[in-house]
Amino acid sequence: MSTQNKLMTNWRWWRCSLLFVATTVNYLDRQVLSLTYKEFIAPQFHWSDADYGTITSFFSIFYAVACLFAGKFVDWMGTKKGYLIAIGVWSAGACMHALCGLATSAIVGLDGGAQAMKALESGSTIALAVSTTSVYLFLLCRGILALGEAGNFPAAVKVTAEYFPKKDRAFATSIFNAGASVGALSAPLCIPPLAKAFGWEMAFIIIGGLGFIWMFFWAFMYDKPEKSKHVNAAELEYIHQDDSEVEAVTEEGEQKSIPFLKCFTYRQTWAFIVGKFLTDGVWWFFLFWAPAYFHDQFNAPATSPKGQALIFSLYAIVTVISIYGGYLPKLFVEKKGMHPYSGRMLAMLIFAFFPIAALFAQPLGMHFNNPWWPAVLIGIAAAGHQAWSANIFSTVGDMFPKSAIATVTGIGAMAGGVGSMIIQKVAGNLFTYAENAGSAFRFMGFEAKPAGYFIIFCFCGIAYLTAWCIMKTLVPKYKPIVIE
Repeated sequence: MSTQNKLMTNWRWWRCSLLFVATTVNYLDRQVLSLTYKEFIAPQFHWSDADYGTITSFFSIFYAVACLFAGKFVDWMGTKKGYLIAIGVWSAGACMHALCGLATSAIVGLDGGAQAMKALESGSTIALAVSTTSVYLFLLCRGILALGEAGNFPAAVKVTAEYFPKKDRAFATSIFNAGASVGALSAPLCIPPLAKAFGWEMAFIIIGGLGFIWMFFWAFMYDKPEKSKHVNAAELEYIHQDDSEVEAVTEEGEQKSIPFLKCFTYRQTWAFIVGKFLTDGVWWFFLFWAPAYFHDQFNAPATSPKGQALIFSLYAIVTVISIYGGYLPKLFVEKKGMHPYSGRMLAMLIFAFFPIAALFAQPLGMHFNNPWWPAVLIGIAAAGHQAWSANIFSTVGDMFPKSAIATVTGIGAMAGGVGSMIIQKVAGNLFTYAENAGSAFRFMGFEAKPAGYFIIFCFCGIAYLTAWCIMKTLVPKYKPIVIE
């Protein structure tokens, strides 16, 4: 085996690097709206936080519905074609946001473009028409973006299962999943300057165009390990080292698949659903609302050096810590001799405590009137999510045959999208209500909008421990699904 290791190719890590880039682009595309909302889009279209909450919640629920079918689509089309179609659709949807301003002006019949819309009196009939029309146009574009982005994680998790043995999958997942953090990390450094220099429309077009570049590399570089000329026998043996659970095959030699509805009859599926439903919304809340939070509570807009530094620092913490999230179960397996699933669940329990830091973000930030407290504490909480996410995705590969991995991942992503839709909609309406109520709205010593933020932070802090307990109750020990 030592001789094989010396001669082993490492093409699987190049696959992982492409997954990392795709996930980075995925999150850059999501972030353009949140980083242009307060300073560019809201003033032009006269949006309220409730409008923004409606758009982000719609993205979440449409993403959820799309995920339900995206996984099955990837399993049906195959990883190569499925991933290409997914990123092509979401890149087109991202670029389409740039047309919303022109389309709104044309539909409303308002000459003068952006400046004319900004000059409208807020609350007037024409301003309401601009607001309503633009919201519907953005909903359309977010729907197309969500439709394509729904394919990213089912496809990426399936590739990881194809190219990595079980003990390495959480680590490989943490690497490509770190693209979410790197995308969020890069976004405040490039998107606000692009919007400021060329207009918010060009920010959508430039960032959206990155996906089309990625498609070129994927089309020419991806093949299954058994067919790839870059994977030698030693690497192939390493990849399939734990395939003792030889998967059931049809007479034609293809892997048997699990019927879609039958997936819902397994406790393992419901454990994954619960884990995603309770926790994905926390990550998306931080992703969509952190720029607005620093703008509202600490007067640090995303285009200011201070605002950019806060967002960058938050996601720098996430990026550094989250990568180790996938390495921890590998350490438990190799050093402690634990089963991969047991090591993964222990790691998830450890990382479930990280989001508790969010409970202290608002109190310390407001007490010291210093945004760096919440930036650091939210960064720790979000890092806990990313480490958790790397491991919860890998539990699907632990429990299900490869032929069903994308399908089950899509089902869980759907649940995560529903959870996110709820928290986005609740947050948007809560913040608008709290701001209008002023000092009449109180919670745990906070009043007005800060009280609204603290309510959401409290949920974020306890969501992961709650999810872990339910998952452990549903699947107390390792029990893989066997297709008869």
